[in-house]
Amino acid sequence: MDAGCLWMTGLPGSGKSTLSDLLLERLRPIGVPAYNLDGDVLRRGLNSDLGYSDRDRSENIRRTAEVARLMVDAGLIVVVSLISPFRTDRAFARSRFATGRFCEIFVDAPLSVCEQRDPKGLYAKARRGELAQMTGIDSPYEPPEQPDLHLLTDVESSAACVQRILEWLQGPLAQTARR
Repeated sequence: MDAGCLWMTGLPGSGKSTLSDLLLERLRPIGVPAYNLDGDVLRRGLNSDLGYSDRDRSENIRRTAEVARLMVDAGLIVVVSLISPFRTDRAFARSRFATGRFCEIFVDAPLSVCEQRDPKGLYAKARRGELAQMTGIDSPYEPPEQPDLHLLTDVESSAACVQRILEWLQGPLAQTARR
């Protein structure tokens, strides 16, 4: 497995962080250098000066894509776990990587399932009017039209989703490295 960026996009509560954590648990013991750039962690540090306006969300993606590219250049598999609601921002992120070094993963679950999961209570706050600009409620989410991987987390187990990601890493990414 060679360096590349696995960009997980989806609604809050779709399972991005869960899958990222499980994937790293599988990669690290076999000696694969990997790192997770999680949106929540980035917003507490590098992107702490950003809000949730469309412009700030785009800047969040831009900064994250640049950091991920540097890490890929250093030889890591970088797992990015961000809502990244806009197609144009995800296209920008892809443009920062060499062909075959970027995998857009749509971590997909219906809004109703994400609201049931609601790990941080954000949907409940948004529904009560206590939280504005909540993706999926009063801020749009543009699903990928042709993701490299489409994971249905309300249908597939987390383990099955991680296995599909690992298979992608051994397929397209490994083929790119041989060229």
